[in-house]
Amino acid sequence: MGSRYADKVVVVTGGSSGIGRGCAREFVREGARVVVGSNQEVGGRAVERELQDVARAGGGGEAAFVYCDVTKEGDVRRLVETAVGRFGRLDCLVNNAGWHPPHKAIDDFSVEEFRSLLELNLVSVFTACKLALPHLRLVRGNIINMSSLVGRIGQHHATTYVATKGAVTAFTKALALDEAAGGVRVNSISPGNIFTPLWQEAADAAPDPERALAEGRAAQPVGRMGTAEEVGRLCVYIAAEATFTTGVDHIISGGAELGYANKSIHHRDTEAQLVES
Repeated sequence: MGSRYADKVVVVTGGSSGIGRGCAREFVREGARVVVGSNQEVGGRAVERELQDVARAGGGGEAAFVYCDVTKEGDVRRLVETAVGRFGRLDCLVNNAGWHPPHKAIDDFSVEEFRSLLELNLVSVFTACKLALPHLRLVRGNIINMSSLVGRIGQHHATTYVATKGAVTAFTKALALDEAAGGVRVNSISPGNIFTPLWQEAADAAPDPERALAEGRAAQPVGRMGTAEEVGRLCVYIAAEATFTTGVDHIISGGAELGYANKSIHHRDTEAQLVES
């Protein structure tokens, strides 16, 4: 257990599983008081208990769960106000909630599906930032928005998702400019293949689940997928130590974007998809 973020207050959206859960766990391990928001009541309560056990084992940190559908402004407001009301301040907002739809061509996405994904993956980030900033400015806190590697490099049959994540990265840079004078840092993280329950679900839905997992591991030069805890440790570093860093998109991908590869869909038998929570 560490103390790099002792007694600081952190809100993590989408914190009941996957990357959000990993981030919340690492902040608690570093002594933070973490409020997890999720629209999964059962999973959220389970993570609350898990994080409380982590806090007790380490002699520091606290954890609480608040039900929150990030597409509803009232829920996001309640999440932020609960954190501030319970712990007296807010030091870090981690906007993690989001979803990756199944892969399909643009012809098969409806306009309404795209609008709904924009609400979840992008508008919710705007909402949470807007509502948290009055509190973050008081303590010169920071925001970490979860983007995606594919927002930079693209992804086959994922036009809607890639558009939302590219927008998150661009929004992060613009907000960092606006908030720098007041001492609030705003950064983003772009994960590549991080093994999460969502990745497992995608593999299970594939014709050959074991092959899908093998291709996921092979997409990185390091030969494996990342873990939610590794993303969480990067979050802690940005919040606690990267104090001269703002407006930066931090890639955590195991090198998946490096080097040349056969990219013609007309001349390949398989494709390693990037899917993350």
